[in-house]
Amino acid sequence: MDKRILLLTDFSKNALNAALYALDLYSDRVCSFYILNTYGVDGFSIDGSAYTRPGQSSHDIAKSETEIRFKNFMQMLRMHSDNSKHTYETIASYDSLLDGVKKVVAKKDIDIIIMGTKGMTGSRTVLFGMNTVNVMEKVTECPVLAVPEDIKFRRPKEIVFPTDYKKPFKRRELKYLITIAQMHNTSIQVLHVMESNELSESQEDNKELLKRIFKEVGHSFHELEGASVNSEINAFIDKRNSAMVAFVNYKRNFFSKLISRPLVRDLGYQSRVPVLVLRNRT
Repeated sequence: MDKRILLLTDFSKNALNAALYALDLYSDRVCSFYILNTYGVDGFSIDGSAYTRPGQSSHDIAKSETEIRFKNFMQMLRMHSDNSKHTYETIASYDSLLDGVKKVVAKKDIDIIIMGTKGMTGSRTVLFGMNTVNVMEKVTECPVLAVPEDIKFRRPKEIVFPTDYKKPFKRRELKYLITIAQMHNTSIQVLHVMESNELSESQEDNKELLKRIFKEVGHSFHELEGASVNSEINAFIDKRNSAMVAFVNYKRNFFSKLISRPLVRDLGYQSRVPVLVLRNRT
């Protein structure tokens, strides 16, 4: 069965880089790529300049410019990879980013969204731009993979999966992490940054459950002691040269803490490895 992948673009260098990463990540799979650009809702062009041409509506101007940019964007994708297993469909939506994404996810039955962590208007002082954070937090129908600026694809030797073992795991929420691991013969490194010397009974049960869920892929368990979650995850990823990190996005829980502005600024590792946000639908 083919994978149905939504790529988000504002035609920036970073959006192109994320799209190229996606093509390489799924190079051995039959995929339908849907490439979405949203434009014009606020009366401004994609790059922030106002529409001023006489005799044309902002909608018409934006649509025309988007069509031209899509042609150039697709040329660069095909120059990078002329893969017979991949098909493409471009979608221009006169909508907000979040509304446009939700409509395409529902209509096209999307498996995963892949996007860059910063766009054309992104500040270099913010690792996760607001658009990326909104998609990560508010699109609950499928996983999201955020690819940092200038990261080039390398076959992931291992994926780091931080957890506090405080919530029971479900196979369906970890399915996509397992799929990516199986695609590239990748091991999953479960990382627990210890808050105390011993796990509670419920934490032990959740750890055992995770072992059963990951039985089909290579995996190992690690425990680290440290004063802060961010520094320990950062050090672990750096030491092992890991290629990706994955989280389950529980509401107001682990991932919400990680994408708060002060912690993101301190954390730093998001600028070096792609971040896979998995969905919890309880």
